[in-house]
Amino acid sequence: MLVIRQDDLSGAEVRALLALHLAEMHANSPPGHVFALDLSGLQAADVTVWTSWQGASLAGIAALRLLGGGAGEIKSMRTHPDHLRKGVAAGLLVRIIAEARAQQLHMLHLETGRGPTFEPALALYRKHGFVAGPAFGDYQPSDFNQFLELAL
Repeated sequence: MLVIRQDDLSGAEVRALLALHLAEMHANSPPGHVFALDLSGLQAADVTVWTSWQGASLAGIAALRLLGGGAGEIKSMRTHPDHLRKGVAAGLLVRIIAEARAQQLHMLHLETGRGPTFEPALALYRKHGFVAGPAFGDYQPSDFNQFLELAL
């Protein structure tokens, strides 16, 4: 059974998964097209982070950044390689959507890349109602990145 809890990013397992996430984003994205938050970015006051656990084993991580104006952004969604295809990402996504609704946000956004590495996440987002949207915040559109949104 997976347990999702808010996290302060102090645990070694969580920091290691975040480092893996950043390394894979850099390995699968063109230079200058990685917008994943590092540890300090995830510790900002406008970001809430959740981790998913199966017993004592870290299964995944995800974050919600408040953008202002009733909008939020999903950041740092990552399933641990040992827990792929077990519903980890779906559980974290449902948790973020519920929190966004509880905070009375009207829109959730996300930015991601293109290519085979990103397809499983894109399928998950689309399954939960996300659709293509315009660039938001400080993002600039490119041939690599794409933007999704979910009206709440």
